[in-house]
Amino acid sequence: MLKQHLQFKLSQKLSPQQIQLMKLIQLPTQAFEQRIKQELEENPALEGGKEEKDTDFDAEFENSNDDFNDNESINAEDINVDEYLSDDEIPDYRTQANNYSSDDDEKSIPYAAGTSFTQHLINQLNTYRLTEEERDIAEFLVGSVDESGYIRRSLSDIMDDLAFTQNVYTTEDNIESVLKIVHQLDPAGVGARNLQECLSIQLHRKEKTADTDLAIAIIDNAFDAFTKKHYKKLLQKFDISELQLKDAISEIEHLNPKPGGSYAGNNRIVEHVVPDFAIKIVDGELELTLNGRNAPELHVSREYNNMLKGYKDSKDKSKSQKDAVLFIKQKLDAAKWFIEAIKQRQQTLFVTMSAIMHYQKDYFLTGDERQLKPMILKDIADEIDMDVSTVSRVANSKYVDTPYGTKLIKEFFSESMKNDQGEDVSTREIKKILETVIEEEDKKKPLTDEALAKILKEKGYPIARRTVAKYREQLDIPVARLRKKI
Repeated sequence: MLKQHLQFKLSQKLSPQQIQLMKLIQLPTQAFEQRIKQELEENPALEGGKEEKDTDFDAEFENSNDDFNDNESINAEDINVDEYLSDDEIPDYRTQANNYSSDDDEKSIPYAAGTSFTQHLINQLNTYRLTEEERDIAEFLVGSVDESGYIRRSLSDIMDDLAFTQNVYTTEDNIESVLKIVHQLDPAGVGARNLQECLSIQLHRKEKTADTDLAIAIIDNAFDAFTKKHYKKLLQKFDISELQLKDAISEIEHLNPKPGGSYAGNNRIVEHVVPDFAIKIVDGELELTLNGRNAPELHVSREYNNMLKGYKDSKDKSKSQKDAVLFIKQKLDAAKWFIEAIKQRQQTLFVTMSAIMHYQKDYFLTGDERQLKPMILKDIADEIDMDVSTVSRVANSKYVDTPYGTKLIKEFFSESMKNDQGEDVSTREIKKILETVIEEEDKKKPLTDEALAKILKEKGYPIARRTVAKYREQLDIPVARLRKKI
């Protein structure tokens, strides 16, 4: 049986231009500069820098709107060349405003100077007497060390790679013996395959004492109990006193879990955050500026305008000319849209940050995090009459330079909860108090989530134990058992 029915569906589709605009809004300053560079390379109708005024050109075409009538269609649409030639339609397109700060610093990303970490290790290998095969294996192992100082691949994978990429056919046992040589390199612990091996290597390199011997025994034979802080089990297993255990743990705590990170000359990029906004206090009032690098000077190519003029003046319009003018039109459309999109991006960024600044005025004037009001994306979206997703794009990836340091904007957002007085307070304020309580607890008897909830209730914040657990996890604080110290 065949059935027919009507179905009404309401849907909203974003145009490619709207999607591109949202992507532009999301970009922080450095990524935005790269995007500008890419567009300038891809679209010859778009040019950077100040546009030189040509008064003769402007005068010649000022009143040319009605001169061109071409009844023939090009690719199913008429092209009004004067739309691109009119001085009214093509203004200066320089995106300037008085609310942008000049920021010429941090134009390039500096690199750490010195020998690379890998080369540092290879240089040490030169002091060992190795066969040709051992040397090849050792260099391959050193090349497999990650930035933390670990080799995280299995010996079987390394054996296969040596065969396929280096034409070195060997066994896992041979690789293991060469790996022991790598374990002798500095910094101590480099080349370990896991944290247990990394700590063990470092302890075996230390001067032999009763404390280091016990620490080695704990790491080699009771690593699981140690990581879970089952101290009673360790006391029973090794038949030792609390003081002995405390001294051994102290030895372990002074080791480096990431030996690769301790080497300064590993040539990793030194990342510098470029603030997208700056907030200053001038005569007791807040002043907001948008980084000037977000306001590039762009204009449409005069050369492309001249090409359209040539097509307009030509009496014989061939197919190839029409194809060319269609290409020019597409490039000019893209250039004009891109310049307009940049203007919209600047306005959106400035309006959004301005609303956030005024909403959190008390904080920006004092720097006291307890002054941060509860604020969600919808609060700002309603304030500036924009979509929540737009505010999210600004907040999630942008930084603001304040008198109290450079801050990620999304950190100013937090949900609200009611205190025992019925007042709305920021969850960030509660997290700050929770953090302080945990810092001040007796580490021999850390507070459980239930005990923390009771303390917060006494301080005027009646929240459930599961909420305390959630906030503790968000603060990256472990459970009570893992905070315990001897």
